[in-house]
Amino acid sequence: MLEEDFPRLEECLQDPEVIKLTGSTPGYNEKEVRDWYNTRNEQPDRLDLAIIDKKMNYLVGEVVANLYEEKHKSMNFRILIGPRGRNRGFGTEATQLLVDYLFTQTDLNQLTLSVFAFNPRAKTVYEKVGFVFERVDENDLEYEGEWIDSINMKLTKEQWMKDK
Repeated sequence: MLEEDFPRLEECLQDPEVIKLTGSTPGYNEKEVRDWYNTRNEQPDRLDLAIIDKKMNYLVGEVVANLYEEKHKSMNFRILIGPRGRNRGFGTEATQLLVDYLFTQTDLNQLTLSVFAFNPRAKTVYEKVGFVFERVDENDLEYEGEWIDSINMKLTKEQWMKDK
């Protein structure tokens, strides 16, 4: 992470919509966050990338492949877009670019993800890229006194190649 990106990253991580849609807990410790992000490049089982608005030259979010499972050559996918990047196509573009990279430049066979039922915008992006419904984890998140289901989706390299 570049030092000049950190204020925009903080903005993303403290955004109420990001907190809600990722199921995060409000609260923020700058030192812990900096320490965590500064160790991402040392992790052999994940890829964390910044999403940059090239016109404005600032960070608007992040896209991550993590939780590598060697047996199935599988990884988890996640993304967050902060307030300056929403509704501008960055989520779709970043998702597509990372999926394309992982399926053409690595031996990965599948990507999995989980999206909360109250986030239909993200679900639509994932479906557009090729992710398909796998199962529902009912009552996975308590948010403001209500239980929210988590929708699990998967994209295999085989399906991705057919759709190309």
